[in-house]
Amino acid sequence: MKLNEKLFKALANKTRLEILQWLKDPENEICVPTCLPIREEIKNYGGVCVGDLVNQSGLAQSTISSYLTMLEEAELVISERHGKWTYYRRNEQAIQKLSDLIKEEL
Repeated sequence: MKLNEKLFKALANKTRLEILQWLKDPENEICVPTCLPIREEIKNYGGVCVGDLVNQSGLAQSTISSYLTMLEEAELVISERHGKWTYYRRNEQAIQKLSDLIKEEL
């Protein structure tokens, strides 16, 4: 599948869009962190743990993990593993490229 197709497929789901919105401003968007306070997660690990996104969404961990995999394959998020935990953040460069792509193509 071409990257453009992956991008738009990843964005074709309400929860995946919400994940990107939550990761844009996690300190204000994620209500109940599970691990550490969000500010500490970002400072220490460079992102937000999957458990926080699971709690925020109310969906199963397996569902959120599959959504994050799809967002990562579309290069919209970046993951970083620390021990048994994986932390996610937005890939701002890719989101800017997406904005440019939309301007050019649509």
